[in-house]
Amino acid sequence: MARPIWTGTLSFGLLNIPVKLMTGERRVDLHFRMLDSRNNAPIRYERVNAETGEEVPWKEIVKAFEYDKGSYVVLEEADIAAASPDHKESVDIDTFVDIESIGPEFFEKPYVLEPGKKAEKGYVLLREVLKRTGQAGVGRVVIRTREYLAAVVPKDEALMLLILRFAQELVDPADYKLPEGGLEKWKITAREIDMAKQLIESMSSKWEPEDYKDDFRERLTKVIEDRVKSKNVVRNKTAADEDKLPENAATNVIDFADLLKRSLEKKGGSTKPAPAKKAAAKKAPTKKAATTTARKRTGRKSA
Repeated sequence: MARPIWTGTLSFGLLNIPVKLMTGERRVDLHFRMLDSRNNAPIRYERVNAETGEEVPWKEIVKAFEYDKGSYVVLEEADIAAASPDHKESVDIDTFVDIESIGPEFFEKPYVLEPGKKAEKGYVLLREVLKRTGQAGVGRVVIRTREYLAAVVPKDEALMLLILRFAQELVDPADYKLPEGGLEKWKITAREIDMAKQLIESMSSKWEPEDYKDDFRERLTKVIEDRVKSKNVVRNKTAADEDKLPENAATNVIDFADLLKRSLEKKGGSTKPAPAKKAAAKKAPTKKAATTTARKRTGRKSA
């Protein structure tokens, strides 16, 4: 059974819904070890000082940022801790937006939010309201030691948490050489448009993700299995419990109407019922900091 990445809360207004953050993807990549072709021994990578050539123990390694070629500023653990986010084990929703307004280029990685003990009522309340309004909750979440932008969206019986890219992580398409102008500039005729539409219609079908498989991985797996069966192998001789519920957690016995009313009053909004926005929630399509370390690796790679 999958273990939660963390157990915490999903918060909006004064409501705090206990949830577990579960992975929403499965990595099926094949991993390879590199061997020395001369004796089939595994290759090790060592931490080596670029000047002395000596191996450096972990306790002597520090983190640094290369602000100019060959010039570094060393960061202490206290510096990194000071920049770390304060809120952890929580999804803090700042605002709600139309799902359709989030472009596909922003979506990066999916997670599943699973309700904690006695939190089903709050979970279902948020899920169903998001479905009826066609909106997504946008806020921040800390996963391990990093803070991310995220969207909470409904999908069938689940609340999905989708990691979003920050705007500065995206490249503006205008930076590339793209064909400007419309149909007339490129002399595209009405007949060409009609034929293209007919071709698309003839190739159209319902989206069935199960129809698409990683064929390369399957073929490579078959090759590996055949090698193992033929004995063409090499042998090397040297080779969570539930956390306590947070204070004010919105469990099944909480008066949600009172919490919602207080949240609206806090935001300066009306507590009168408003008609739900007529929209259907659609499926949302499913970063590296500019840091370098003073670590340098050596080792011979095989092709």
